[in-house]
Amino acid sequence: MNAERVLETFLELVRTDSPSHHEGAVARYCAARLEALGFTVSYDDSAAVTGSETGNLIARLPGNASARLALSAHMDCVSPCQGVKPVIADGVIRSDGTTVLGGDDKSGVAAILEALTCIIESGAPRPDLTVILSVCEELSVYGARFLPDDLFPVSTLCLVLDAEGTPGGITIAAPYHCSFHAIFHGTSAHAGVNPEDGCNALQMAAKAVTLMELGRIDDRTTASVGIVSGGSAVNIVPDTCVLDGECRSIDETRVEEVKRAMTDAMHAGAAAYGGTAEVAWELAYKGLSYREDDPDVQLLLDTARACGLTGYTAMSGGGSDANVLSPKGAKPLVLNTGMTDFHSIHESLKVSDLEDCARYVESIVEAVARRG
Repeated sequence: MNAERVLETFLELVRTDSPSHHEGAVARYCAARLEALGFTVSYDDSAAVTGSETGNLIARLPGNASARLALSAHMDCVSPCQGVKPVIADGVIRSDGTTVLGGDDKSGVAAILEALTCIIESGAPRPDLTVILSVCEELSVYGARFLPDDLFPVSTLCLVLDAEGTPGGITIAAPYHCSFHAIFHGTSAHAGVNPEDGCNALQMAAKAVTLMELGRIDDRTTASVGIVSGGSAVNIVPDTCVLDGECRSIDETRVEEVKRAMTDAMHAGAAAYGGTAEVAWELAYKGLSYREDDPDVQLLLDTARACGLTGYTAMSGGGSDANVLSPKGAKPLVLNTGMTDFHSIHESLKVSDLEDCARYVESIVEAVARRG
């Protein structure tokens, strides 16, 4: 791991604007770096659907060991992420306070590029390598959904570098995520002249929310109502109201139970005031879960400890590209990159964590090649 180079790579990446849908410049930078290492770079057809400037980047390089490994990160950042001015003080990288830093997920991208550069420069044994750099991940893991279904041979270990926390941490469980869109139907009337002829859809929605169990339901399950909209004027009883919300759980059966309970609450809330509710659910992405003693998990933990890092596992309540890569043949595990306070202008990244992440990924590539 070249400390000076990985830092410069990261700084160049964060200075390159890449809000969701505008990842083209970062894609070109990464493609040039990967092609210089001998990778064959291509793009999928997702831009026609996502509206991004580019498709998801797919790069491949045959190995010289009988093994295979995929590395993944995303190229987009949440706003405000344009005109990032990174500042380094006391070994910590931050923005100037007017934007996010972009460590989510350019810390992951930089670590991948540095690790692969070191592996190829050293001539060390390496597995067949696939690199996936996705678009529109910050839009509910949108871009990676459109990667080819036959992207990976079955059960290809895929490291998704996209989690908060010190390098060495491994996410072994992430949730099923379901979202709903509900429309409550009532009857409009003049609120001052004849309100008794109306049926208030906002009141139905409010009742429904009070009947729901929201927030953290158990250690693996959450539920939320995030958007309420309805009404046209203060003197009109609203005849429609819209609720948008979600539920998540590591356990598939549990997420189905919570979905049913939330749906029942919405129908009950509508019925309480003489109205009806239309409720439509969508599975945003499936969950994933691995045992602590899974051989690949143990390989990652052993490699972390060999690097002098604290190897540990965790569950996550958030999704990532890992959730949509699994159905495409991958066996995805999410790695911490050191990002802290991401999705805020207070985001930071220790230089030492950036270095450790790159060194860790390099060691994993070597360990997978040795294992064969």
